[in-house]
Amino acid sequence: MSSGNRDRVEREQVLAHRVAAHGFARSSPVPEVLALGVQDTPTGSARAALAARGAAPEGQGLELVWSFRGAPHLHRRADLAGLAAALWPLDDTDATARIDTAVIKEGARLGVGAFRATAEAFRAVVTAPMAKGDVSTAVSSSVPRSLTYWCARCGAQHISGLLFQQAGLSGGVRVTPEGGRTVLAPLDTEFPVPVEASGTAELVRAYLRFLGPATPAEVAKYIGTRPSVIASVWPDDLAEVSLGGRTAWLPATDLHALRSAEDQGLVRLLPPGDPFLQARDRDVLVPDRARQKEIWRAIGGPGALLVGNEITGTWRARTAGRRLELTVTPFVRLSSAVRRALDGEAATLASARGVEQVRLQIG
Repeated sequence: MSSGNRDRVEREQVLAHRVAAHGFARSSPVPEVLALGVQDTPTGSARAALAARGAAPEGQGLELVWSFRGAPHLHRRADLAGLAAALWPLDDTDATARIDTAVIKEGARLGVGAFRATAEAFRAVVTAPMAKGDVSTAVSSSVPRSLTYWCARCGAQHISGLLFQQAGLSGGVRVTPEGGRTVLAPLDTEFPVPVEASGTAELVRAYLRFLGPATPAEVAKYIGTRPSVIASVWPDDLAEVSLGGRTAWLPATDLHALRSAEDQGLVRLLPPGDPFLQARDRDVLVPDRARQKEIWRAIGGPGALLVGNEITGTWRARTAGRRLELTVTPFVRLSSAVRRALDGEAATLASARGVEQVRLQIG
């Protein structure tokens, strides 16, 4: 994995490179970051993330599916078969690592068999749109009992949620939020349950393209597995750099872009779960640990204010009738130019949320 001489790069270069790679300059109606997918947690975040890049999901051929770590992501429909194979566990040890929770300790040892049984149960159960709860009940009764646990609150035996959602894509289901519930339906794009993993190295390369330079451990956290698994599929065509005293990698073809990246002076409102915020090297994104805790909350996290290459604040919004109430809380004093730019970004966010007016308050 080591190539000897390493370029030393600074944090500011890395952030400038990522801002450019993510398409925040809005130079294309089809953001390239869709190669990695756009998370939709909470519901509506993916639309806001695309809007921050000057795009909308309509006409892009996108599908909402459970993919990385079982979280809902928008992906290109044409990529789904390959994505399912790339996300399929490489072996039993990898599979167990992805679903090893206290509720199914014994079942997790089934490894790849746990994923296969669940994916096949999805195929048999979901032949038309169904409420997620109904699908869970049917799938739970179809898989080995060791993959389920007793839920005292519901008074029923449930399949592990971590396994349920990570097997959804290979099970051929799409995810559709409808009001306060989730509906699952068969994908129009048909492909078989994977026989074995393939293309995982391409997922690694996609992460490094948009969130690199990075390490195998950081990629592993993103995918939800162990660093040793990622090391086994680590691509050969990478450039090795030194970032903050540690070794990290990115595609060799992106090294020139990294070296030459510059601050574009952009102002963007990034939703919770935005691909830019998915990098696992949070000390690079936001060095201040207290600020990290403000941004990456386990539940109910805010959006982030991007000014230039830096995360310089948070934001929250709520819809009141046909108006969006948007509150921005900056970490530093904002210039008058940034404040003016925020007016336009607030309007962009309101449009993405389907409302006509916006009231912006800067704390």
